[in-house]
Amino acid sequence: MKTTKTAFGTTPENQTVSLFRLENASGAYVEIMDYGCRIMSICVPDKKGNLTDVALGLEDLDTYLKDDASLGAIVGRFANRIANGRFSLNGKDYQLAINNGPNHLHGGPTGYGQRVWDGRFSDNKLIFTRTSPAGEEGYPGTLNLTITYGWSEDNELSISYEATTDADTILNLTNHAYFNLNGHGSGTVLNHELRIDADSITELNKDQVPTGNYIPVDGTPFDFRELKEIGKDIEAENEQLKIGGTYDHNFVLNGTGLREAAVLQSKESGIRMTCFTDQPGLQLYSACYTLHQKGKGGIDYAPFSSVCLETQHFPNGINIDHFPSVVLKAGETFKSQTMYHFSVM
Repeated sequence: MKTTKTAFGTTPENQTVSLFRLENASGAYVEIMDYGCRIMSICVPDKKGNLTDVALGLEDLDTYLKDDASLGAIVGRFANRIANGRFSLNGKDYQLAINNGPNHLHGGPTGYGQRVWDGRFSDNKLIFTRTSPAGEEGYPGTLNLTITYGWSEDNELSISYEATTDADTILNLTNHAYFNLNGHGSGTVLNHELRIDADSITELNKDQVPTGNYIPVDGTPFDFRELKEIGKDIEAENEQLKIGGTYDHNFVLNGTGLREAAVLQSKESGIRMTCFTDQPGLQLYSACYTLHQKGKGGIDYAPFSSVCLETQHFPNGINIDHFPSVVLKAGETFKSQTMYHFSVM
């Protein structure tokens, strides 16, 4: 594995930002920066053997500093939404920042995707570490975090999460990569085929927060149990689809432990991406608006030009007792793993 590190810029706080590259023997590679542990590029061969960059990214650090879409970022301390930014833990009430309608989203205005992490290579892995102090964005407990990226000779990107805390807190980590298997900036993903191993989704209220109810996918536009084009039912008459104007929902994955959760593929490029995770949920999101910042090469990322498959615990999980627990207790260690394996159909 070839590993390289190059300078990528300097933040307004005079923090140096670096870009790390993992390249396997075939020449396929990933590029990830220490600003937000962000995936900038994933270059894999298509059916003709041409390297194709399937991850949306931005041109330079100044553009990333303005990004409001968490492009490629590690998201936390709590990914996704918390209703009204409020939760109670051990009898104490907490009020977090409101940065998404009436909700707290993706850890707040300055979440983990807006922080510079410590990065290094070790044994052909890319390891990022950070201490998230108690009170950061209003969360209790000091967290010690490690995010490890791996890139295999057969084009599998692995993401391992590990965290410990000195006081009980809540935690929900994910990576917010945006994928287009025809190449970033190559038009719509609505003709991509998708399968998700989930029999239900978590119902959303009008503010896009889970109510606690589960909706079976059978007979709905959310039935991706067999391969289906993303755009096939996206304009169907459905109350859940109307809420966000697109797929932006948490799927309740079947099974437990590390297992295959989803398959995304494009007949045009011949690229298939298989997602494995040990998490209980997966957020399917396809942005239905033009992203505010121009992409690599000055490209406009148009509506429906990408799709996110964010492995996660359930949104608003701290406020719904029967959802999987999102509490990390003092002295315990949180560990999780997600992999995206790229192949040719």
